[in-house]
Amino acid sequence: MSLPPTRGFEPGDDTDPFAKPPSRSPNTGAWIILGAAVILLVIVIAVVVGTGGSDDPVAAPPVTVTVAPSTTSTAPSSTPTSSTTDVPRSTTAASGEGIMPQVVCMNLQAAQDLIQRSGVFYSRSRDATGAGRAQIFDRNWIVVAQSPAAGARIGEGDAVLSVVKTDEPNPC
Repeated sequence: MSLPPTRGFEPGDDTDPFAKPPSRSPNTGAWIILGAAVILLVIVIAVVVGTGGSDDPVAAPPVTVTVAPSTTSTAPSSTPTSSTTDVPRSTTAASGEGIMPQVVCMNLQAAQDLIQRSGVFYSRSRDATGAGRAQIFDRNWIVVAQSPAAGARIGEGDAVLSVVKTDEPNPC
């Protein structure tokens, strides 16, 4: 038995056993995942940076603050007695000082907004249960105690608000 005659092959011939395989395009799946990750990162940065806004304390008009008379530091009552005091912006916003408003039984976001309107930008909050939970979404927390008491002069970071989750037992 004899072998069939062999013929030579031309370079680039489809039957060339030593021909280079066709080149592949880059891995498009990896590029899609990388692109999506970059877009997600840009969105997260935009949200974090964009949380500031129109709460410009210098440009806002004078604010009316409800201030409870400071007597003793007792547990908050369900019906606080209060008076109304105007806090002039010109003296508090420039110096970073203000008068501590009554914020007990308010949600944390509203309490922080009121403190900022009184002229102090930075206030602190802590978990009143002692569990050390972070207050990520401020609207989900209720202020159950404040330090210092309403009516006291405060500076940046002096206001400390003790909070619990809105669905937890509280005196409010």
